[in-house]
Amino acid sequence: MTISADASKPAPWPFVPSPRAVDVTHAEGCTLYTKDGDAILDAAGGAIVSNIGHGRREVAEATAEAMTKMTYAVPPFVTPERTRLVERLTRAWLPPHLTRIYLASGGSESVDAAARLAVQHFRAAGDTKRWKVIGRDISYHGTTMFTLDIAGHEARKRGFEQLMHDMPHAPTPYALRSPLGRHHPDFDVAAAQALEDIIVREGPETVAAFVAEPITGSSGGALMPGPRYWPMVQEICRKYGVLLIIDEVMVGFGRTGKRFASEHFDIKADIMISGKGLAGGYAPIVGVYATEEVTAPLADKGQALMFYTYGAHPGACAAADKVLQIMEEEDLVARSAEKGKALAERLEALLGQHPHVAEIRGEGLFRGLEIVKDRETLECFPEEAAVAGRVVAAGLKQGVFFYGGGTGTVRDIVCVGPAFIVSDAELDRIAETLKVAIDKAVESASK
Repeated sequence: MTISADASKPAPWPFVPSPRAVDVTHAEGCTLYTKDGDAILDAAGGAIVSNIGHGRREVAEATAEAMTKMTYAVPPFVTPERTRLVERLTRAWLPPHLTRIYLASGGSESVDAAARLAVQHFRAAGDTKRWKVIGRDISYHGTTMFTLDIAGHEARKRGFEQLMHDMPHAPTPYALRSPLGRHHPDFDVAAAQALEDIIVREGPETVAAFVAEPITGSSGGALMPGPRYWPMVQEICRKYGVLLIIDEVMVGFGRTGKRFASEHFDIKADIMISGKGLAGGYAPIVGVYATEEVTAPLADKGQALMFYTYGAHPGACAAADKVLQIMEEEDLVARSAEKGKALAERLEALLGQHPHVAEIRGEGLFRGLEIVKDRETLECFPEEAAVAGRVVAAGLKQGVFFYGGGTGTVRDIVCVGPAFIVSDAELDRIAETLKVAIDKAVESASK
């Protein structure tokens, strides 16, 4: 497991030494294989990334061909790989109104770029007062200082508060723990109305954008927004001239059983970010997608949205193009919906009445579970008990990897998000192992 020549010193990787480091040598389909010869069923798709599974030789071949022809070109240049990917995205994937495509190499970069684009849009149009970007109180948008600022992830902000501008945060619709009461019928309306109240309080003339995930990712564990939230939010943004930025980094490209999670709620974003599933883990690439109206003021002023060095890398574009081709040919978005329903049925059968599982939620092959000390009162385990981490560790001992989530304030979230090629037998094992892992985690945390 160590890659250090000196056994008396910690290995140089991971960056911060960890006793939980797993030495993975190769992978195939939904399975990781370790240096010790163990097999681990990847029930999380890594960090909810893998969609077509590991080991697809055609993706490697497409990437190799692109990088043999051209190692690198600055992002504004046109290359065959970029052209093919943009054409495929426009033809088969993106909502028709999102016609401008910007490619970066990670979610943090892309959300940062989207927020800069929103502010730059107004400045190019002559409006220099709009600079605030409103986020939500349960969210994760990246680890740059600005994306930490606009997100609601208290655990990852700790110690950096003095470096932030303290951007406003609206409440996330959270049916289980709504301020109005558990599963109150108006939880979604209240959360949307609170956004409008914040815009009015801050001064609409100072607000450039509102950024949120259509279905909250691992920070909340697949929190579902309710039927009225997004229609109201879109109307509020239009009313005050605020750009709507939708973060689909985790939930886009088929993860929830539709091309994008926005489609579940008929969301028409001004700017959308999505990318983990764009290349399915085969290459680092994430896109920012915008309307003509958003980029028009920049074009009129001869401005550009500053690129990142490795954005739109030719090899990454080739990998993404091939992954999307496979997704289309094998109808994997529909498979995500089908297998997602099967996964939900298994989780509900085994854990729906578990005394320490407060809720199972999500869509498609993105499911979240919230673990609590007391199901009736929703009392949480102490933060220091690190129950979600215990579940992940217990799952690994059983040969299955789950993904922990939460924000510190929201905690003990476990996410499930296997590749779309997952089999029924693997779904059975995922659900059965998760029950065992939760039981073991609760038992050890209660000692």
